[in-house]
Amino acid sequence: MLPAAHRLRSSREFTEVVRRGRRAGRPTLTVHLLPGGPATSAATEPTGAARAGLVVSKAVGGSVVRHQVSRRLRHLLRDRIAVLPLGTRLVVRAAPGAATATSADLGADLDAALSRLVRR
Repeated sequence: MLPAAHRLRSSREFTEVVRRGRRAGRPTLTVHLLPGGPATSAATEPTGAARAGLVVSKAVGGSVVRHQVSRRLRHLLRDRIAVLPLGTRLVVRAAPGAATATSADLGADLDAALSRLVRR
């Protein structure tokens, strides 16, 4: 579970990250990253902590499958959110292939996408 300080909450935040952020696609997921400090948006937490949100649509599968994918992605993000620069906002969108992917595959795709976006 991601701590509350590290979660995106409103649809406006998700929309802003997807529209203005950089994107890296992988076979099982797409990552949108919007770098910035605490003053980038009024919705940003004063602590400047990196924050993340998940999008797992019905294209991934039924409700049980979507919740399994969400739990696995949240677990993977929990370890990686601390290494992101302060004020970074992140949206991870699961692709239909995430339903059959192992946690190791999801982790590898997440790491590859994050390293590509953070080094830019």
